Amino acid sequence: QVQLVESGGGLVQAGGSLRLSCAVSGRIFSNYVIGWFRQTPGKEREFVAAIRWSGGADYYSNFVKRRFTATRDIAKNTASLQMNSLKPEDTAVYFCAAVPYSDVSGIFVPRTYQWWGQGTQVTVSS
Repeated sequence: QVQLVESGGGLVQAGGSLRLSCAVSGRIFSNYVIGWFRQTPGKEREFVAAIRWSGGADYYSNFVKRRFTATRDIAKNTASLQMNSLKPEDTAVYFCAAVPYSDVSGIFVPRTYQWWGQGTQVTVSS
């Protein structure tokens, strides 16, 4: 069982930055993947970024590449999503999620993930 708690959301102007954190507790192993997803009302949850808990590989959607960076700190049991150059279209509820890694194609699919945080709101004003 893995528990995830997001924090760090808020209101920011376009062009600004936010750093989301995902506190991880429970039994997490080095082969796990921490994914970041976002959702707006009436739309499906979409993949943002992911990082392997063991390190060495991270993944990004095309719309956040070179703006967002996923990291993890094993000593602090925390995953983070640094979001720079934010745009109004980045406004959403952001979730972190965890799953044991199986194959790379599953990383991008929400239903692959077994554990989810409660989400944190990010609002970017124009």
